[in-house]
This record gives sequence, C-alpha cells and structure tokens, in this order.
Amino acid sequence: MSLFLFLAFVALLSALGVVLAKNPVHSVLFLILTFFTLSAHYLMLNAQFLAAVNIIVYAGAIMVLFLFVIMFLNLNQDTEPHKPMLAKVAATIAGGSLLLIMVAALHNVQPTGYDAATFDSQVGMVNRLGMVLFKQYSLPFELASILLLAAMVGSVMLGKRETGERNF
Repeated sequence: MSLFLFLAFVALLSALGVVLAKNPVHSVLFLILTFFTLSAHYLMLNAQFLAAVNIIVYAGAIMVLFLFVIMFLNLNQDTEPHKPMLAKVAATIAGGSLLLIMVAALHNVQPTGYDAATFDSQVGMVNRLGMVLFKQYSLPFELASILLLAAMVGSVMLGKRETGERNF
C-alpha cells in the first residue's frame, strides 16, 4: 500500500509539473516521469503487457516525437503570445468544472478488496490478452490493421516526390 501511495504521489506531482512547467522540454520530461509511474502502477496490477507498451510506445516513441517538435519549433517565452486574462479564467473554470464532475461521479464508489479464493493471477498476462484479442475481438483487430495500412500508404503517397520536384 505504501508503494502505491508513493507512486501516486509522484505521478500527481509530475502531472502538475507537466502543466506548471515554464519550459516545454521540462514539461515533456515530467510527462515521461508520469508515464513511468503509471507503468509501475500497471505492474502492481499484474498487467505487465500494458506496462511494457506504456513505456515503449508512450515514454519512448511519443515523447521523442514531442521533443523533436518542441526543439524543431524552438519554443521560448519570447515567441509565446501573451494569453488574455479571459482565457486564463475560462481555463480555470473549465478545469474546476471537470474536477467537480469527477468528484460527483466518484463520490459513491465503494472500493472492494480481493478474495484470495477467487483471485486469478493470470488476468493481466499477454497470453490471456492474445486469446481475447484474437477470439472475441478479431474483426476490430483486423479493421484496425487495415486502417493502419491505409495510413501508411497515405503517408508514403504524401511524402513521395514528383519528378522534377526539389525540396530545397
């Protein structure tokens, strides 16, 4: 329980760091820390596959993309446009209303413990996930693969140079 509370505390602090950091690179680094703490929570829930995918996909690939875009755009405070006070007030009201909705939705939740007699330790394993994915959800899985194939073909077609075209 203490490990969970420590990881939750670190996740909340790093999530606040994402939002409150002035430097966008520091914000991305806080987001990577948030992803690692969430992966540790997945490991505590016996979901090793989700933890590995979270680290590989989000903390790896997506964060490299974010860092590339931030460094490519060369964002700093001098080029940042000043936000009017109305936008800040609207963002505060929107965040507060989201917090109010979440508290209202979760106020009657009764956390339950687990029963050791009926506990299944294989619930988060990859072989179980694969069986469910390929038996019950085979059609959505195949449709997602066709969608990804169409996206790859589209990106190749957009990036293809025409004859006689020069980039620079």
